[in-house]
Amino acid sequence: MKVVEKQHQVNAEILDRVGFSQVGFAAQGPKILVVQDAGATSFCVYSSLGCVVCNGELGEAKCWEADTGASRALDFSCVTQAGEYVIEIPSYGIRLPVRVEQAPWVDLSVALLKGFYFQRASMELKEEHAGAFARQAGHPDSSVLIHASAASESRPEGTVISAPKGWYDAGDYNKYMVNSGISVWTLLSIYENFPAYAKTLALNIPESRGPLPDLLAEVKWNLDWMQCMQDPLDGGVYHKLTNLRFDAMVMPEECKNARYAVMKSTAASFHFAATMAQASRIYQPFDAVFATQCIQMARQAFVWGMENPQRPYRQPEDVRTGRYDDEQLEDELQWAAFELFISTGEEEFERIARSAQTGDYGIPVWQRVGSLGLISMALRRNDLWSRNILLGLADQLLERQSRNAYRVSMTMEDFVWGSNGMAANQGVVLLVAYQLTNKVAYLEASVHMMDYLVGCNPLRMCFITGQGLQSPLHPHHRISEADAVIAPVPGLLVGGPNPGRQDARNCPEYPSSAPALAYQDHLFSYASNEIAINWSAPVAYLAAGLSTYYLGNKSIGS
Repeated sequence: MKVVEKQHQVNAEILDRVGFSQVGFAAQGPKILVVQDAGATSFCVYSSLGCVVCNGELGEAKCWEADTGASRALDFSCVTQAGEYVIEIPSYGIRLPVRVEQAPWVDLSVALLKGFYFQRASMELKEEHAGAFARQAGHPDSSVLIHASAASESRPEGTVISAPKGWYDAGDYNKYMVNSGISVWTLLSIYENFPAYAKTLALNIPESRGPLPDLLAEVKWNLDWMQCMQDPLDGGVYHKLTNLRFDAMVMPEECKNARYAVMKSTAASFHFAATMAQASRIYQPFDAVFATQCIQMARQAFVWGMENPQRPYRQPEDVRTGRYDDEQLEDELQWAAFELFISTGEEEFERIARSAQTGDYGIPVWQRVGSLGLISMALRRNDLWSRNILLGLADQLLERQSRNAYRVSMTMEDFVWGSNGMAANQGVVLLVAYQLTNKVAYLEASVHMMDYLVGCNPLRMCFITGQGLQSPLHPHHRISEADAVIAPVPGLLVGGPNPGRQDARNCPEYPSSAPALAYQDHLFSYASNEIAINWSAPVAYLAAGLSTYYLGNKSIGS
Protein backbone atom coordinates (compact mmCIF):
# COMPACT_ATOMS: atom_id res chain seq x y z
CA MET A 1 0.00 0.00 0.00
CA LYS A 2 1.14 3.52 -0.74
CA VAL A 3 2.13 5.60 2.28
CA VAL A 4 1.60 9.34 2.07
CA GLU A 5 1.61 12.16 4.55
CA LYS A 6 -1.64 13.49 5.97
CA GLN A 7 -3.29 15.72 3.38
CA HIS A 8 -3.43 19.46 3.86
CA GLN A 9 -1.77 20.20 7.17
CA VAL A 10 -3.07 23.79 7.01
CA ASN A 11 -6.13 24.16 9.20
CA ALA A 12 -5.93 20.47 10.12
CA GLU A 13 -7.01 21.18 13.70
CA ILE A 14 -10.04 23.14 12.54
CA LEU A 15 -10.93 20.43 10.03
CA ASP A 16 -11.06 17.98 12.91
CA ARG A 17 -13.54 20.17 14.78
CA VAL A 18 -15.76 21.84 12.18
CA GLY A 19 -17.85 20.35 9.41
CA PHE A 20 -18.46 22.59 6.39
CA SER A 21 -18.57 22.55 2.60
CA GLN A 22 -14.95 22.31 1.50
CA VAL A 23 -15.77 23.45 -2.05
CA GLY A 24 -17.36 26.74 -0.99
CA PHE A 25 -20.80 28.27 -0.52
CA ALA A 26 -23.35 29.81 -2.91
CA ALA A 27 -23.96 33.52 -2.43
CA GLN A 28 -27.74 33.12 -2.70
CA GLY A 29 -27.88 29.69 -1.08
CA PRO A 30 -27.96 28.33 2.48
CA LYS A 31 -24.69 28.37 4.37
CA ILE A 32 -24.06 26.35 7.49
CA LEU A 33 -21.15 24.82 9.30
CA VAL A 34 -21.42 22.45 12.23
CA VAL A 35 -19.38 22.27 15.44
CA GLN A 36 -19.44 19.76 18.21
CA ASP A 37 -21.33 21.17 21.16
CA ALA A 38 -18.84 22.82 23.50
CA GLY A 39 -20.92 25.62 24.91
CA ALA A 40 -20.27 27.81 21.88
CA THR A 41 -23.08 30.29 21.38
CA SER A 42 -22.04 33.33 19.32
CA PHE A 43 -20.19 33.91 16.06
CA CYS A 44 -19.04 36.77 13.87
CA VAL A 45 -18.35 36.93 10.12
CA TYR A 46 -15.59 39.24 8.86
CA SER A 47 -14.87 40.35 5.30
CA SER A 48 -11.42 40.01 3.74
CA LEU A 49 -10.80 43.61 4.90
CA GLY A 50 -11.57 42.72 8.50
CA CYS A 51 -14.96 44.43 8.62
CA VAL A 52 -17.85 42.81 10.47
CA VAL A 53 -20.38 41.54 7.91
CA CYS A 54 -22.81 39.89 10.30
CA ASN A 55 -22.98 38.09 13.61
CA GLY A 56 -25.38 35.84 15.43
CA GLU A 57 -25.98 32.85 17.68
CA LEU A 58 -25.38 29.19 16.94
CA GLY A 59 -28.40 26.92 16.78
CA GLU A 60 -29.52 24.66 19.58
CA ALA A 61 -27.48 21.60 20.39
CA LYS A 62 -28.91 18.54 18.64
CA CYS A 63 -28.10 14.88 19.01
CA TRP A 64 -28.12 12.79 15.83
CA GLU A 65 -28.62 9.08 16.32
CA ALA A 66 -26.02 8.34 13.64
CA ASP A 67 -23.35 10.46 15.36
CA THR A 68 -21.85 10.65 18.86
CA GLY A 69 -22.64 13.58 21.09
CA ALA A 70 -24.43 16.82 20.27
CA SER A 71 -23.64 19.39 17.58
CA ARG A 72 -24.66 22.95 16.77
CA ALA A 73 -25.24 24.55 13.38
CA LEU A 74 -23.81 27.94 12.57
CA ASP A 75 -25.99 29.53 9.90
CA PHE A 76 -24.32 32.42 8.09
CA SER A 77 -26.77 32.70 5.21
CA CYS A 78 -26.81 36.41 6.05
CA VAL A 79 -23.73 36.63 3.79
CA THR A 80 -25.05 37.09 0.23
CA GLN A 81 -22.11 38.64 -1.62
CA ALA A 82 -19.34 36.63 -3.28
CA GLY A 83 -15.96 36.95 -1.62
CA GLU A 84 -13.54 35.62 0.98
CA TYR A 85 -14.67 35.70 4.62
CA VAL A 86 -13.52 34.59 8.06
CA ILE A 87 -15.93 33.09 10.59
CA GLU A 88 -14.95 33.50 14.21
CA ILE A 89 -16.39 31.53 17.12
CA PRO A 90 -14.68 33.21 20.09
CA SER A 91 -15.60 30.74 22.82
CA TYR A 92 -14.49 27.86 20.60
CA GLY A 93 -11.19 29.44 19.59
CA ILE A 94 -11.94 29.14 15.88
CA ARG A 95 -11.23 31.47 12.95
CA LEU A 96 -12.25 29.69 9.76
CA PRO A 97 -11.69 31.15 6.26
CA VAL A 98 -14.53 30.39 3.81
CA ARG A 99 -15.21 31.23 0.18
CA VAL A 100 -18.58 32.42 -1.15
CA GLU A 101 -19.28 32.52 -4.90
CA GLN A 102 -22.20 32.38 -7.27
CA ALA A 103 -22.10 28.59 -7.84
CA PRO A 104 -19.21 26.75 -6.17
CA TRP A 105 -20.00 23.36 -7.74
CA VAL A 106 -19.03 24.04 -11.38
CA ASP A 107 -15.47 22.72 -11.16
CA LEU A 108 -16.72 19.87 -9.01
CA SER A 109 -19.23 18.79 -11.66
CA VAL A 110 -16.49 18.74 -14.30
CA ALA A 111 -14.23 16.66 -12.02
CA LEU A 112 -17.01 14.16 -11.30
CA LEU A 113 -17.85 13.68 -14.97
CA LYS A 114 -14.17 13.43 -15.88
CA GLY A 115 -14.01 10.64 -13.31
CA PHE A 116 -15.99 8.47 -15.73
CA TYR A 117 -13.34 8.99 -18.39
CA PHE A 118 -10.74 7.72 -15.92
CA GLN A 119 -12.87 4.55 -15.56
CA ARG A 120 -12.85 3.74 -19.27
CA ALA A 121 -11.94 0.23 -20.33
CA SER A 122 -10.37 -0.88 -23.63
CA MET A 123 -8.44 2.29 -24.42
CA GLU A 124 -5.21 4.10 -23.70
CA LEU A 125 -5.62 7.23 -21.60
CA LYS A 126 -3.20 9.72 -23.12
CA GLU A 127 -1.38 12.41 -21.17
CA GLU A 128 -3.08 15.20 -23.13
CA HIS A 129 -6.41 14.12 -21.60
CA ALA A 130 -5.41 12.25 -18.43
CA GLY A 131 -2.37 14.22 -17.28
CA ALA A 132 -0.48 12.37 -14.56
CA PHE A 133 -3.10 9.60 -14.68
CA ALA A 134 -2.29 8.55 -18.25
CA ARG A 135 -2.17 4.77 -18.64
CA GLN A 136 -1.94 2.03 -21.23
CA ALA A 137 -4.97 0.30 -22.68
CA GLY A 138 -6.28 -2.74 -20.85
CA HIS A 139 -9.15 -5.20 -21.13
CA PRO A 140 -9.75 -4.94 -24.88
CA ASP A 141 -12.71 -7.32 -24.42
CA SER A 142 -12.58 -8.22 -28.11
CA SER A 143 -12.56 -11.95 -27.33
CA VAL A 144 -15.14 -12.49 -24.59
CA LEU A 145 -16.33 -16.05 -23.93
CA ILE A 146 -19.96 -17.03 -23.49
CA HIS A 147 -20.14 -18.56 -20.02
CA ALA A 148 -22.00 -21.82 -19.50
CA SER A 149 -24.73 -19.92 -17.65
CA ALA A 150 -25.30 -17.76 -20.74
CA ALA A 151 -25.14 -20.51 -23.36
CA SER A 152 -27.90 -20.86 -25.95
CA GLU A 153 -28.40 -22.92 -29.07
CA SER A 154 -27.10 -20.13 -31.26
CA ARG A 155 -24.33 -19.15 -28.85
CA PRO A 156 -23.07 -22.27 -27.07
CA GLU A 157 -20.60 -22.19 -24.21
CA GLY A 158 -17.23 -20.88 -25.34
CA THR A 159 -18.58 -18.82 -28.22
CA VAL A 160 -16.42 -15.73 -28.68
CA ILE A 161 -18.08 -12.31 -28.84
CA SER A 162 -16.64 -8.79 -28.88
CA ALA A 163 -17.79 -6.35 -26.18
CA PRO A 164 -15.19 -3.57 -25.83
CA LYS A 165 -15.46 -0.13 -24.25
CA GLY A 166 -17.60 0.67 -21.20
CA TRP A 167 -16.63 1.86 -17.74
CA TYR A 168 -15.02 -0.21 -15.04
CA ASP A 169 -17.82 -0.52 -12.52
CA ALA A 170 -16.01 0.26 -9.29
CA GLY A 171 -12.66 -0.54 -7.73
CA ASP A 172 -12.54 -3.73 -9.80
CA TYR A 173 -12.23 -4.19 -13.57
CA ASN A 174 -15.54 -5.84 -14.35
CA LYS A 175 -18.56 -4.34 -16.11
CA TYR A 176 -22.08 -4.90 -14.76
CA MET A 177 -25.28 -4.15 -16.68
CA VAL A 178 -27.60 -3.11 -13.85
CA ASN A 179 -25.10 -0.69 -12.33
CA SER A 180 -24.44 0.72 -15.77
CA GLY A 181 -28.18 1.14 -16.28
CA ILE A 182 -28.88 3.43 -13.33
CA SER A 183 -25.58 5.28 -13.86
CA VAL A 184 -26.26 5.98 -17.53
CA TRP A 185 -29.84 7.05 -16.81
CA THR A 186 -28.63 9.53 -14.17
CA LEU A 187 -25.97 11.04 -16.43
CA LEU A 188 -28.31 11.26 -19.42
CA SER A 189 -30.83 12.96 -17.12
CA ILE A 190 -28.27 15.72 -16.54
CA TYR A 191 -28.40 16.43 -20.25
CA GLU A 192 -32.18 16.04 -20.47
CA ASN A 193 -32.94 18.29 -17.49
CA PHE A 194 -30.08 20.82 -17.74
CA PRO A 195 -29.31 20.95 -21.48
CA ALA A 196 -27.86 24.47 -21.56
CA TYR A 197 -25.41 23.50 -18.85
CA ALA A 198 -24.57 20.11 -20.32
CA LYS A 199 -23.98 21.34 -23.87
CA THR A 200 -21.15 23.61 -22.78
CA LEU A 201 -19.35 21.36 -20.30
CA ALA A 202 -15.75 20.91 -21.44
CA LEU A 203 -14.28 17.66 -20.08
CA ASN A 204 -11.08 17.42 -22.17
CA ILE A 205 -11.75 13.90 -23.43
CA PRO A 206 -10.69 12.48 -26.84
CA GLU A 207 -14.12 13.27 -28.32
CA SER A 208 -14.09 16.93 -27.25
CA ARG A 209 -14.97 19.40 -30.00
CA GLY A 210 -16.66 16.59 -31.89
CA PRO A 211 -20.29 16.31 -33.02
CA LEU A 212 -21.55 15.34 -29.55
CA PRO A 213 -21.48 17.43 -26.36
CA ASP A 214 -18.76 16.05 -24.10
CA LEU A 215 -21.25 14.61 -21.61
CA LEU A 216 -23.06 12.64 -24.31
CA ALA A 217 -19.77 11.52 -25.83
CA GLU A 218 -18.63 10.14 -22.48
CA VAL A 219 -21.90 8.31 -21.88
CA LYS A 220 -21.82 6.86 -25.39
CA TRP A 221 -18.58 5.10 -24.53
CA ASN A 222 -20.59 3.01 -22.08
CA LEU A 223 -23.70 2.73 -24.26
CA ASP A 224 -21.56 1.19 -27.01
CA TRP A 225 -20.45 -1.52 -24.60
CA MET A 226 -23.98 -2.11 -23.35
CA GLN A 227 -25.21 -2.71 -26.90
CA CYS A 228 -22.59 -5.44 -27.32
CA MET A 229 -24.09 -7.26 -24.33
CA GLN A 230 -27.41 -7.96 -26.06
CA ASP A 231 -27.91 -11.29 -27.82
CA PRO A 232 -29.10 -10.12 -31.27
CA LEU A 233 -31.01 -13.33 -31.87
CA ASP A 234 -33.42 -13.20 -28.92
CA GLY A 235 -32.95 -9.69 -27.40
CA GLY A 236 -31.87 -10.92 -23.97
CA VAL A 237 -29.05 -9.05 -22.22
CA TYR A 238 -26.12 -10.58 -20.35
CA HIS A 239 -25.88 -9.60 -16.71
CA LYS A 240 -22.16 -8.85 -16.63
CA LEU A 241 -18.81 -9.06 -18.38
CA THR A 242 -16.30 -10.36 -15.90
CA ASN A 243 -13.33 -12.48 -14.93
CA LEU A 244 -14.07 -15.59 -12.92
CA ARG A 245 -12.19 -13.95 -10.04
CA PHE A 246 -11.30 -10.34 -9.27
CA ASP A 247 -8.03 -9.13 -10.78
CA ALA A 248 -5.10 -8.42 -8.49
CA MET A 249 -4.12 -4.87 -7.50
CA VAL A 250 -2.41 -4.24 -10.82
CA MET A 251 -2.89 -1.88 -13.75
CA PRO A 252 -5.41 -2.80 -16.46
CA GLU A 253 -2.77 -3.64 -19.07
CA GLU A 254 -1.34 -6.31 -16.76
CA CYS A 255 -4.63 -8.22 -16.58
CA LYS A 256 -4.67 -11.21 -18.93
CA ASN A 257 -7.36 -13.45 -17.42
CA ALA A 258 -10.19 -14.74 -19.61
CA ARG A 259 -13.33 -12.62 -19.64
CA TYR A 260 -16.89 -13.97 -19.79
CA ALA A 261 -20.40 -12.82 -20.61
CA VAL A 262 -22.44 -14.31 -17.77
CA MET A 263 -26.14 -15.25 -17.73
CA LYS A 264 -28.98 -13.28 -19.29
CA SER A 265 -31.20 -11.81 -16.58
CA THR A 266 -34.53 -10.01 -16.34
CA ALA A 267 -33.00 -7.10 -14.42
CA ALA A 268 -30.20 -6.62 -16.97
CA SER A 269 -32.65 -6.71 -19.88
CA PHE A 270 -35.02 -4.14 -18.36
CA HIS A 271 -32.16 -1.84 -17.28
CA PHE A 272 -30.90 -2.06 -20.85
CA ALA A 273 -34.36 -1.39 -22.31
CA ALA A 274 -34.90 1.65 -20.07
CA THR A 275 -31.55 3.31 -20.78
CA MET A 276 -31.61 2.58 -24.51
CA ALA A 277 -35.11 4.06 -24.74
CA GLN A 278 -33.94 7.18 -22.92
CA ALA A 279 -30.81 7.38 -25.09
CA SER A 280 -32.89 7.15 -28.28
CA ARG A 281 -34.66 10.45 -27.63
CA ILE A 282 -31.58 12.27 -26.39
CA TYR A 283 -29.19 11.30 -29.21
CA GLN A 284 -31.81 11.75 -31.96
CA PRO A 285 -30.79 15.36 -32.83
CA PHE A 286 -27.13 14.35 -33.10
CA ASP A 287 -27.15 10.85 -34.60
CA ALA A 288 -30.47 9.58 -35.95
CA VAL A 289 -28.99 6.22 -36.96
CA PHE A 290 -27.69 5.55 -33.44
CA ALA A 291 -30.97 6.74 -31.92
CA THR A 292 -32.95 4.34 -34.13
CA GLN A 293 -30.63 1.51 -33.17
CA CYS A 294 -31.15 2.32 -29.47
CA ILE A 295 -34.96 2.19 -29.64
CA GLN A 296 -34.95 -1.01 -31.68
CA MET A 297 -32.66 -2.72 -29.18
CA ALA A 298 -34.73 -1.37 -26.29
CA ARG A 299 -37.86 -2.95 -27.79
CA GLN A 300 -36.12 -6.29 -28.24
CA ALA A 301 -34.81 -6.32 -24.67
CA PHE A 302 -38.24 -5.36 -23.33
CA VAL A 303 -39.91 -8.22 -25.18
CA TRP A 304 -37.34 -10.66 -23.79
CA GLY A 305 -37.95 -9.32 -20.28
CA MET A 306 -41.72 -9.68 -20.64
CA GLU A 307 -41.24 -13.27 -21.82
CA ASN A 308 -38.81 -13.97 -18.96
CA PRO A 309 -40.30 -11.91 -16.09
CA GLN A 310 -38.74 -13.95 -13.29
CA ARG A 311 -35.21 -14.76 -14.29
CA PRO A 312 -33.18 -13.18 -11.47
CA TYR A 313 -29.43 -13.40 -11.62
CA ARG A 314 -27.94 -16.53 -10.04
CA GLN A 315 -24.20 -16.51 -9.44
CA PRO A 316 -22.57 -19.55 -11.08
CA GLU A 317 -20.37 -21.61 -8.78
CA ASP A 318 -17.18 -20.80 -10.68
CA VAL A 319 -17.76 -17.02 -10.68
CA ARG A 320 -16.67 -14.98 -7.65
CA THR A 321 -17.16 -11.38 -8.74
CA GLY A 322 -19.95 -8.91 -7.91
CA ARG A 323 -23.47 -10.34 -8.10
CA TYR A 324 -25.86 -7.40 -8.31
CA ASP A 325 -28.67 -9.90 -7.80
CA ASP A 326 -32.27 -8.79 -7.30
CA GLU A 327 -35.39 -10.84 -6.66
CA GLN A 328 -37.96 -8.01 -7.05
CA LEU A 329 -38.19 -7.20 -10.76
CA GLU A 330 -41.49 -5.38 -11.20
CA ASP A 331 -39.83 -2.02 -10.64
CA GLU A 332 -37.39 -2.68 -13.49
CA LEU A 333 -40.34 -3.60 -15.71
CA GLN A 334 -42.20 -0.41 -14.86
CA TRP A 335 -39.17 1.81 -15.35
CA ALA A 336 -38.43 0.33 -18.77
CA ALA A 337 -42.07 0.59 -19.84
CA PHE A 338 -42.29 4.23 -18.80
CA GLU A 339 -39.09 5.15 -20.67
CA LEU A 340 -40.37 3.38 -23.79
CA PHE A 341 -43.70 5.18 -23.51
CA ILE A 342 -41.99 8.56 -23.21
CA SER A 343 -39.76 7.88 -26.22
CA THR A 344 -42.37 6.25 -28.50
CA GLY A 345 -45.71 7.66 -27.31
CA GLU A 346 -47.19 4.16 -27.59
CA GLU A 347 -49.97 3.79 -25.02
CA GLU A 348 -49.41 0.05 -24.58
CA PHE A 349 -46.15 0.77 -22.80
CA GLU A 350 -47.93 3.15 -20.43
CA ARG A 351 -50.62 0.53 -19.74
CA ILE A 352 -47.97 -2.07 -18.90
CA ALA A 353 -46.11 0.38 -16.66
CA ARG A 354 -49.17 1.39 -14.67
CA SER A 355 -50.24 -2.21 -14.16
CA ALA A 356 -46.87 -3.23 -12.67
CA GLN A 357 -46.94 -4.16 -8.96
CA THR A 358 -43.86 -2.33 -7.76
CA GLY A 359 -44.58 -1.89 -4.05
CA ASP A 360 -43.26 1.13 -2.19
CA TYR A 361 -41.26 3.80 -4.01
CA GLY A 362 -38.12 4.95 -2.29
CA ILE A 363 -34.77 6.56 -2.94
CA PRO A 364 -33.40 5.05 -6.17
CA VAL A 365 -30.58 2.54 -5.93
CA TRP A 366 -29.51 -0.08 -8.48
CA GLN A 367 -31.93 -2.72 -7.17
CA ARG A 368 -34.83 -0.30 -6.59
CA VAL A 369 -35.43 1.73 -9.72
CA GLY A 370 -39.18 2.42 -9.69
CA SER A 371 -38.59 6.05 -8.77
CA LEU A 372 -36.53 6.56 -11.94
CA GLY A 373 -39.59 5.96 -14.08
CA LEU A 374 -41.58 8.34 -11.90
CA ILE A 375 -38.96 11.07 -12.29
CA SER A 376 -39.00 10.70 -16.06
CA MET A 377 -42.80 10.70 -16.18
CA ALA A 378 -43.13 13.72 -13.89
CA LEU A 379 -40.53 15.81 -15.74
CA ARG A 380 -41.17 14.67 -19.32
CA ARG A 381 -44.94 14.04 -19.27
CA ASN A 382 -46.10 16.19 -16.34
CA ASP A 383 -47.69 13.06 -14.86
CA LEU A 384 -49.64 14.01 -11.72
CA TRP A 385 -49.53 10.53 -10.14
CA SER A 386 -45.72 10.37 -10.43
CA ARG A 387 -45.38 13.95 -9.23
CA ASN A 388 -47.43 13.33 -6.07
CA ILE A 389 -45.42 10.27 -5.10
CA LEU A 390 -42.12 12.07 -5.61
CA LEU A 391 -43.20 15.14 -3.65
CA GLY A 392 -44.40 12.91 -0.80
CA LEU A 393 -40.96 11.29 -0.74
CA ALA A 394 -39.24 14.67 -0.85
CA ASP A 395 -41.37 15.95 2.04
CA GLN A 396 -40.25 13.00 4.16
CA LEU A 397 -36.64 13.95 3.43
CA LEU A 398 -37.32 17.57 4.35
CA GLU A 399 -38.77 16.55 7.70
CA ARG A 400 -35.75 14.41 8.50
CA GLN A 401 -33.39 17.32 7.92
CA SER A 402 -34.89 19.21 10.83
CA ARG A 403 -33.75 16.52 13.27
CA ASN A 404 -29.99 17.12 13.16
CA ALA A 405 -27.57 20.01 13.03
CA TYR A 406 -26.12 18.87 9.70
CA ARG A 407 -29.56 19.23 8.10
CA VAL A 408 -29.21 15.97 6.22
CA SER A 409 -31.97 13.45 5.62
CA MET A 410 -29.92 10.33 6.35
CA THR A 411 -31.31 7.95 8.97
CA MET A 412 -29.68 5.00 10.70
CA GLU A 413 -31.04 2.68 7.98
CA ASP A 414 -29.36 4.71 5.24
CA PHE A 415 -25.82 3.98 6.43
CA VAL A 416 -25.29 0.91 4.29
CA TRP A 417 -22.70 -0.15 1.73
CA GLY A 418 -22.66 2.91 -0.52
CA SER A 419 -24.27 5.29 1.97
CA ASN A 420 -22.81 8.26 0.08
CA GLY A 421 -24.69 7.10 -2.99
CA MET A 422 -27.83 7.05 -0.87
CA ALA A 423 -27.14 10.62 0.29
CA ALA A 424 -26.52 11.76 -3.28
CA ASN A 425 -29.75 10.18 -4.55
CA GLN A 426 -31.69 11.79 -1.71
CA GLY A 427 -30.30 15.07 -3.00
CA VAL A 428 -31.43 14.17 -6.52
CA VAL A 429 -34.99 13.52 -5.33
CA LEU A 430 -35.02 16.86 -3.51
CA LEU A 431 -33.69 18.65 -6.57
CA VAL A 432 -36.33 16.99 -8.75
CA ALA A 433 -38.97 18.21 -6.28
CA TYR A 434 -37.64 21.73 -6.80
CA GLN A 435 -37.77 21.25 -10.55
CA LEU A 436 -41.43 20.29 -10.20
CA THR A 437 -42.52 23.03 -7.78
CA ASN A 438 -39.94 25.87 -7.61
CA LYS A 439 -40.24 25.52 -3.82
CA VAL A 440 -37.00 26.94 -2.46
CA ALA A 441 -37.03 24.62 0.57
CA TYR A 442 -36.37 21.66 -1.74
CA LEU A 443 -33.49 23.44 -3.47
CA GLU A 444 -31.87 24.37 -0.17
CA ALA A 445 -32.37 20.85 1.15
CA SER A 446 -30.50 19.49 -1.87
CA VAL A 447 -27.66 21.92 -1.11
CA HIS A 448 -27.43 20.45 2.39
CA MET A 449 -27.07 16.95 0.91
CA MET A 450 -24.25 18.17 -1.32
CA ASP A 451 -22.64 19.91 1.66
CA TYR A 452 -22.72 16.60 3.53
CA LEU A 453 -20.80 14.89 0.74
CA VAL A 454 -18.13 17.58 0.51
CA GLY A 455 -17.30 18.08 4.17
CA CYS A 456 -20.28 19.04 6.34
CA ASN A 457 -20.38 15.67 8.07
CA PRO A 458 -19.15 14.16 11.35
CA LEU A 459 -15.98 12.89 9.65
CA ARG A 460 -15.19 16.41 8.36
CA MET A 461 -14.23 14.80 5.02
CA CYS A 462 -14.94 15.58 1.41
CA PHE A 463 -15.78 12.11 0.09
CA ILE A 464 -14.73 12.87 -3.51
CA THR A 465 -11.12 12.09 -4.38
CA GLY A 466 -8.94 15.07 -5.24
CA GLN A 467 -11.53 17.61 -4.05
CA GLY A 468 -11.87 19.78 -0.98
CA LEU A 469 -9.34 20.11 1.82
CA GLN A 470 -9.49 16.62 3.26
CA SER A 471 -10.45 13.77 0.93
CA PRO A 472 -9.77 10.01 0.65
CA LEU A 473 -6.17 9.07 -0.11
CA HIS A 474 -6.48 5.27 -0.20
CA PRO A 475 -9.72 4.34 -2.00
CA HIS A 476 -10.35 0.70 -2.81
CA HIS A 477 -9.56 1.29 -6.47
CA ARG A 478 -7.06 -0.78 -8.37
CA ILE A 479 -5.82 1.95 -10.69
CA SER A 480 -5.26 4.42 -7.85
CA GLU A 481 -3.28 1.80 -5.95
CA ALA A 482 -1.26 0.36 -8.83
CA ASP A 483 -0.25 3.47 -10.78
CA ALA A 484 2.87 5.48 -10.06
CA VAL A 485 0.97 8.51 -8.78
CA ILE A 486 0.74 9.06 -5.03
CA ALA A 487 -2.61 10.84 -5.23
CA PRO A 488 -5.68 8.76 -6.11
CA VAL A 489 -7.48 9.15 -9.42
CA PRO A 490 -9.58 12.33 -8.95
CA GLY A 491 -13.32 12.85 -9.21
CA LEU A 492 -14.48 9.56 -7.68
CA LEU A 493 -17.01 9.32 -4.82
CA VAL A 494 -16.19 6.69 -2.19
CA GLY A 495 -18.93 4.59 -0.60
CA GLY A 496 -18.86 6.27 2.79
CA PRO A 497 -19.74 5.29 6.38
CA ASN A 498 -20.99 1.73 6.72
CA PRO A 499 -21.36 0.09 10.14
CA GLY A 500 -22.00 -3.24 8.37
CA ARG A 501 -18.22 -3.59 7.91
CA GLN A 502 -18.39 -6.38 5.33
CA ASP A 503 -14.63 -5.92 4.91
CA ALA A 504 -13.82 -6.86 8.52
CA ARG A 505 -11.56 -9.78 7.54
CA ASN A 506 -9.36 -7.63 5.33
CA CYS A 507 -9.41 -4.14 6.84
CA PRO A 508 -8.27 -2.84 10.23
CA GLU A 509 -11.07 -1.99 12.64
CA TYR A 510 -12.83 1.28 11.89
CA PRO A 511 -12.12 4.14 14.34
CA SER A 512 -15.80 4.23 15.34
CA SER A 513 -18.89 2.03 15.11
CA ALA A 514 -21.30 5.00 15.08
CA PRO A 515 -23.13 4.85 11.73
CA ALA A 516 -21.99 8.25 10.45
CA LEU A 517 -18.41 7.60 11.62
CA ALA A 518 -18.01 3.95 10.57
CA TYR A 519 -15.47 4.64 7.85
CA GLN A 520 -11.84 3.84 7.15
CA ASP A 521 -9.65 5.53 4.52
CA HIS A 522 -7.90 2.26 3.76
CA LEU A 523 -7.21 0.35 0.56
CA PHE A 524 -8.88 -2.79 1.84
CA SER A 525 -11.96 -1.07 3.22
CA TYR A 526 -14.06 -1.98 0.22
CA ALA A 527 -17.20 -1.71 2.37
CA SER A 528 -16.63 2.00 3.09
CA ASN A 529 -13.89 3.26 0.76
CA GLU A 530 -14.50 1.68 -2.65
CA ILE A 531 -15.64 3.86 -5.53
CA ALA A 532 -18.49 3.03 -7.93
CA ILE A 533 -20.07 4.65 -10.98
CA ASN A 534 -23.57 4.50 -9.50
CA TRP A 535 -22.45 6.65 -6.56
CA SER A 536 -20.58 9.21 -8.65
CA ALA A 537 -23.46 9.66 -11.11
CA PRO A 538 -26.04 11.17 -8.69
CA VAL A 539 -23.55 13.54 -7.07
CA ALA A 540 -22.61 14.67 -10.59
CA TYR A 541 -26.33 15.29 -11.19
CA LEU A 542 -26.49 17.32 -7.99
CA ALA A 543 -23.46 19.40 -8.93
CA ALA A 544 -24.85 20.10 -12.40
CA GLY A 545 -28.35 20.94 -11.19
CA LEU A 546 -27.23 23.20 -8.38
CA SER A 547 -24.80 24.99 -10.67
CA THR A 548 -27.58 25.55 -13.19
CA TYR A 549 -30.03 27.00 -10.69
CA TYR A 550 -27.60 29.16 -8.75
CA LEU A 551 -26.19 30.55 -11.97
CA GLY A 552 -29.70 31.61 -12.90
CA ASN A 553 -30.07 28.93 -15.60
CA LYS A 554 -27.07 30.33 -17.44
CA SER A 555 -24.88 28.09 -19.56
CA ILE A 556 -21.45 27.21 -18.29
CA GLY A 557 -18.67 28.37 -20.58
CA SER A 558 -15.72 26.19 -21.42
